Amino acid sequence: MELEGRRILLGITGSIAAYKAAPLCRLLKTAGADVRVVMTPLAKQFITPLTMATLSKHPILVEFFDPENGAWNSHISLGEWADCLLIAPATANTLAKMAAGIADNLLLTTYLSARCPVAIAPAMDLDMYAHPATQQNLRTLAGRGVHLIDPEEGELASGLTGKGRMADPERIAAFVEELLREKKKTLSGKRFVVTAGATIEPIDPVRFISNHSSGKMGYAIAGELARRGAEVTLVSGRTALPAPLDVRRVDVLSAAEMYDAATAAFDRADGAVMCAAVADYTPAEPADRKLKKGDSDLRIVLRRTRDIAAALGARKGDRLLVGFALETDHEADNARAKLEKKNFDFIVLNSLRDAGAGFRGDTNKVSLIDRAGRTDLPLMSKTEVAARIADRIEEELAAR
Repeated sequence: MELEGRRILLGITGSIAAYKAAPLCRLLKTAGADVRVVMTPLAKQFITPLTMATLSKHPILVEFFDPENGAWNSHISLGEWADCLLIAPATANTLAKMAAGIADNLLLTTYLSARCPVAIAPAMDLDMYAHPATQQNLRTLAGRGVHLIDPEEGELASGLTGKGRMADPERIAAFVEELLREKKKTLSGKRFVVTAGATIEPIDPVRFISNHSSGKMGYAIAGELARRGAEVTLVSGRTALPAPLDVRRVDVLSAAEMYDAATAAFDRADGAVMCAAVADYTPAEPADRKLKKGDSDLRIVLRRTRDIAAALGARKGDRLLVGFALETDHEADNARAKLEKKNFDFIVLNSLRDAGAGFRGDTNKVSLIDRAGRTDLPLMSKTEVAARIADRIEEELAAR
């Protein structure tokens, strides 16, 4: 592990798992980090401030000010100081307050002021962790960019066995190290096409057929590839999102326009990620004037659009092609069929049955499927999903 010079603000809340904060602090210090500790008042019932002060080599902060001399513990300064705010353990109570924006202790006010990455390691009984309220709070926080260190399954303090046990300190420390590792320009010299957003198919000059895609997933992927040094052409359907930094955006409306733009850009690319929600059908004869309401039903004849992914798959050669599948039933079977039919190297599967996944939201829960198997990822922010997809792209390129 390498955290030399990194500044970690460790938050400890009132959980029986607070005892794990001691070895976690030691691991972070051994890796070279400067660790300061903020405890909630209840956390002091589970581990003493003296223990954490001895390990961190800094006074422990609990209250907003020192009652002896009135010295102020500035949550703003703490948030500015830290390279990472790590809350471990994070109780259900603290997660709920974070999601709601409640600021009734020093740790929570520091969280609301933090400009650095925030990571949480939940710890609670299995029923508390599985409760819809807790799961919704986790989705809310993930959507705001908070990084979740998934709890483990095992024996809990209640005597029950299940998911809710705080991750081991070694795993948490490794997560923080990866979170803070500078991303090298590992894709320099590579050129990618990314499609994103929804196409719109005109019925008349006023009305159209479209879908609920916001473009967030595709934009996150384009941005992540660019951060790793790739030259990215983003072929974008209608969206309100700004173009990611260092990405060339080509705006289109219809599936036909996206086909032309994507196939043209692919000619000079090393790979493509097909993330757009492209219409499968378009009105055969769109009206050139607004259709007026009549007394009878209106029937619109739809014709098949050209398949962009299939066209790229047919001509990809040794280039990399990544697909997306959004399914509502027989998810894995449909995704594997699409993988073969369109000649993808791997495909990213979304299920609309997974809470927090799919359209519009800031989180996603996906599976990466190739001809060798399947990797299921937990619920995370779309920026984190994009990073995992970029990691997989790098692995595919390295294997060639």
